Amino acid sequence: MVLTTLNARYIHASLGLRYLQANMGELERATALIEFTINQRPLDIVEQLLDLSPKIIGFGIYIWNVRQSTEVIELIKTIAPQITIVIGGPEVSYEYEETRIFSVSDYLITGQADLAFAQLCHGIITTNDTANLNSSSGTTSKAAVEKVTNATTPATDQLTFPYYLYSENDLKNRIIYVEASRGCPFKCEFCLSALDKTAWPFDTGQFLQQMDALYKRGARQFKFVDRTFNLKIKTCVAILQFFLDRTDNALFLHFEVIPDKLPDDLKALLKQFPSGTLQFEAGIQSFDPEVQQTISRKQNNPKSVENLVWLRQHTTAYIHADLIFGLPGETQQSFADGFNKLVELNPQEIQVGILKRLRGTAITRHTGSFDMRYSPSPPYQLLSNCNFSYTTLQRMQRFARYWDLISNSGRFVNSRSLILAANPFNRFMQLSDWIYQHGGQTHRIAQLRLMELIYLGTTSLQLCEDSEIRNSLTKDYLLCGEKHPPRWLQDPTRIRLKNNCALPAIRSTPARQSRHVSQSPQ
Repeated sequence: MVLTTLNARYIHASLGLRYLQANMGELERATALIEFTINQRPLDIVEQLLDLSPKIIGFGIYIWNVRQSTEVIELIKTIAPQITIVIGGPEVSYEYEETRIFSVSDYLITGQADLAFAQLCHGIITTNDTANLNSSSGTTSKAAVEKVTNATTPATDQLTFPYYLYSENDLKNRIIYVEASRGCPFKCEFCLSALDKTAWPFDTGQFLQQMDALYKRGARQFKFVDRTFNLKIKTCVAILQFFLDRTDNALFLHFEVIPDKLPDDLKALLKQFPSGTLQFEAGIQSFDPEVQQTISRKQNNPKSVENLVWLRQHTTAYIHADLIFGLPGETQQSFADGFNKLVELNPQEIQVGILKRLRGTAITRHTGSFDMRYSPSPPYQLLSNCNFSYTTLQRMQRFARYWDLISNSGRFVNSRSLILAANPFNRFMQLSDWIYQHGGQTHRIAQLRLMELIYLGTTSLQLCEDSEIRNSLTKDYLLCGEKHPPRWLQDPTRIRLKNNCALPAIRSTPARQSRHVSQSPQ
């Protein structure tokens, strides 16, 4: 048996696959685990899988890899149709019946497959053995295995922890994912975790024994995948105390927290962690009470604000706050108000995401009443609704991208305050529109080019005084470790002459061909 998945990046290590392998029982020794990334060629992935001579391949399918995984499975079924393909994961646990990947696979496990995968493999092996026996004896009957297995949620005390399966290379070079609990008791309709309806903790003592073993092996970066880490404060405090007792310069901990629940005993502990150790992902999503009610989200806004202020003032924790654009009932003004409020609270990062319709989520109940229209392809992003046109959604997509490059990147800490001033959303939207109009791209923008666009955009739109933005950009450039600021920061006429008022040079020859021409013999 082979367990595999296509991760978004090499640095991500699949916790789910390791759970499956750890719970294979007597089949574990006959099970290999191999991971790829979505940037690898499907043909190369297939070659490596076939080199393992597998009889069964289990694929972890997610929203980010379903397209590439489908292509890989189709190739395997063309080259080696005798190999049994089993798929599972969030992307194929709901609304799978009409999908291409379901039709080309042999078996599907919906839900949490930790124990179900081993059981299915036993069934497949038994079926194949029976079929071979019947074939040799001239009979045709064989045991039947259903194509779809709806896995029941296993009790956490039934599971074997998988952390011993992280290799030395994983510990040195990849993010180590861990979980102290599963599930979520909240009902936010845009989130798959809402289908869990509750949370299941692992035994805290046993879990910390596993963390101690990882720590002693050299693990220092731990990313907790618990949906609500601070749900049970006693457990949360025990885990934080465990790591506080082992704090060193390399330790880094990531947690997803609910921002309206920080009791005093938790606060007392958080204040003791040194800078660079804690990162909290605090989901706000929307500050609008009506929107929150529409999507069944329970959130104490005043308490959330109070706690975010406290975290910034009294701890060194790195705060990554989330907002979702396009939620049913949200208007551009209500989103702008929430964005401005969050900017004022000053988390280090604000992730602006566009609403996605994940398979199986209850957000679909608003499709008609709010005219919600989503892309039919992953990641199923909102294209328009009754309040936002497709053009507006495109503008917000660019807004989110430029916000990530300029604000979240930490490369423009001095310039950021000048750009945002008193009305962050409107001012940054103006700059975002200008950068796209004059730069024409959202990705692969060189750092110096981005600085040029920020300077020209803020001065052209009269968002900043010329000398102020040049001074702040110079400081930011030096803070990034560079020693010699470009000359245009002292003499901006150079950039205007060079780049024709920031309009990109028009080249009729594609880049690759241009390189060949420039290197032709003279």
